[in-house]
Amino acid sequence: MHIETYYERDAELWDTFVQESNNGTLFHTRKFLSYHPSDRFKDRSLIFLKKGNPIALLPAADVETDSGRMLVSHPGSSMGSVVVPSGIAFADTEDISSSLIAYAKTEGFDGIWITLPPTIYLKSPSEYMEYSLMAEGFEYVHRNVTSVLQLANSEEAILKNFKPSHRTAMRKSEKSGVRVRQSDDWEMFYTILEKNLNIRHGVSPTHTLKELQSLAAMYPKKINLFGAFLEDKMIAGVVNFIVKENAALAFYISHDESFQDYRPINLLFYSIFCWAIQNGIQTFDFGTFTVDGDPNRGLARFKENFGASGVFRDTIQLMFTS
Repeated sequence: MHIETYYERDAELWDTFVQESNNGTLFHTRKFLSYHPSDRFKDRSLIFLKKGNPIALLPAADVETDSGRMLVSHPGSSMGSVVVPSGIAFADTEDISSSLIAYAKTEGFDGIWITLPPTIYLKSPSEYMEYSLMAEGFEYVHRNVTSVLQLANSEEAILKNFKPSHRTAMRKSEKSGVRVRQSDDWEMFYTILEKNLNIRHGVSPTHTLKELQSLAAMYPKKINLFGAFLEDKMIAGVVNFIVKENAALAFYISHDESFQDYRPINLLFYSIFCWAIQNGIQTFDFGTFTVDGDPNRGLARFKENFGASGVFRDTIQLMFTS
């Protein structure tokens, strides 16, 4: 096993490997990571080679933290981890794990931090890589839960999965004149998002408006905005990332609090689910309802009422002893 540092000349090879891999997602690609300004992160992405051929990738950065200098996968994306092909042998995952640790120690890092993709993003079930990392001493530092819905195959079946309260709310929204459509009015949505996040959590969106517009332009078929409108006014919106061919993630969900009584989010998601099944998407990820393991029970119930249940989005780390 041999490790090489990623360079820009490797971008095409990298993204092809991610696309063909078992667990790679949109967030692992160089195309996605390239939207970050070049000085935002100190990139330390790695290519693992076996007999001269790529067998694994790790999008990563060199990050100074309170715990020391960490090799982090990747701070510029929602999830990272080692990208491996379908059918990888257990012995190879052991070699990748031990090689990664040896590399990080040699390069003077104090530890490694990895956020794993939920199992729903695997093409075929395999946790060899995670097992091998844990066997080397990695430990969980965060076990967050993301709400996932396996979509039914028809609009009628989707509605049957809704709890009665959500079906009632959706119909109320329609009768109140709310209409849902895809939109490119990112500024209108961003105004709602900024205000909502500030009121509820006192934080700003992960992306700036310019970054969100740039990503949408970069991925017109993979990133979209659905808006709920009352006449011409957007009162709620959801930004979806198609993370894999058959899986979408609701990256941003937000509404104007003053129009809460119109229940636009319920109608929004019903419309999005209908769009999803028409486009071959089988899995819908609502995003996490926990922060550092602490659950927002109201948010969990809201997503459960659409028929969703939870899977882990884990972060593991290995600290080196001096």
